[in-house]
Amino acid sequence: MTDIDQLLEDVAAKAPEALPFEGACLLAPASAEEVARAEAALGFTLPPLLAGLYTRVANGGFGPESDLFPLLDSVSSYLARRSGGQADGWAWPEGVLPIVDWGCYILACVDCRDDDAAVLLFEPNAALPEFAWYVDAPSLVEWLRGWLEGTGWWYCNAEEEEDMALWPYYRVRTGTC
Repeated sequence: MTDIDQLLEDVAAKAPEALPFEGACLLAPASAEEVARAEAALGFTLPPLLAGLYTRVANGGFGPESDLFPLLDSVSSYLARRSGGQADGWAWPEGVLPIVDWGCYILACVDCRDDDAAVLLFEPNAALPEFAWYVDAPSLVEWLRGWLEGTGWWYCNAEEEEDMALWPYYRVRTGTC
């Protein structure tokens, strides 16, 4: 068993225990065909761990705040944002897939072009778009471990995002250099 397989098993074990209310159920996992259609629409492949979450755990509805988007919702959000469907008019970076809505327009996103699948925090209350992107976790693995171990910033009352490093690739990924 690989480390990723073990992580997916750990997530699958915790997911039903962390549902938002009694009687809630996990969504059925996405099929390999659904992932292939999503990747075709996106124009890039999902990181293997993210694809595994959707195909081996559930098609969203688990994770931090039980809010991982269903795959189709992530794809729709990404495509709308890339086509200029944002109220603020800011360009959306290529390959950055929204996966969780924290509220107040703040999103957790996976950088699907990063080998480690960094998780980014989009906090659009900045004056300029390049200051709205933070590195939440250097990898999806670390982000998920934060959820599993109860150490992610969302478990704390402090405003940890102020301590997060800015993501340096906004202008490159949006072609606004």
